Amino acid sequence: MKIDGSCHCGNITFTFDWPGTFPGMAARVCSCGFCQRHGGTHTSHPDGALTARIAEPDEVNRYEFGTKTATFYVCRRCGVEPFVTSEIDGHLYAVVNVNCFEGVDREAILRSDADFEDEDLERRLARRAKTWIAKVNIAS
Repeated sequence: MKIDGSCHCGNITFTFDWPGTFPGMAARVCSCGFCQRHGGTHTSHPDGALTARIAEPDEVNRYEFGTKTATFYVCRRCGVEPFVTSEIDGHLYAVVNVNCFEGVDREAILRSDADFEDEDLERRLARRAKTWIAKVNIAS
């Protein structure tokens, strides 16, 4: 199933190829300060694929904090964060913000709280490499 999404103004768009059945899509409501302030609710699938397009790259902030192992793509024009990437051992992984999905029944997404604050760096990167989207293409 292909799911389109974007920031509010459309500068950052994406297509997420979700290989599972949609009613089974789980999303994590992150408890970190950044995600709480931005409504970050992310999903991924290790067998999925993300194709992102950035119309005006100069209008995108790439924000990192904490361990600096995740890059949040934030549109400077509208302030929305559609996806996050993490480079692990030379490979790019990603999660997408379900709040940016277009034409999707948001009630069908299974949301649950997630807290990664006590996770050490090694376990965090291993989790991402195992569960995040492994096929990522970002075009400008």
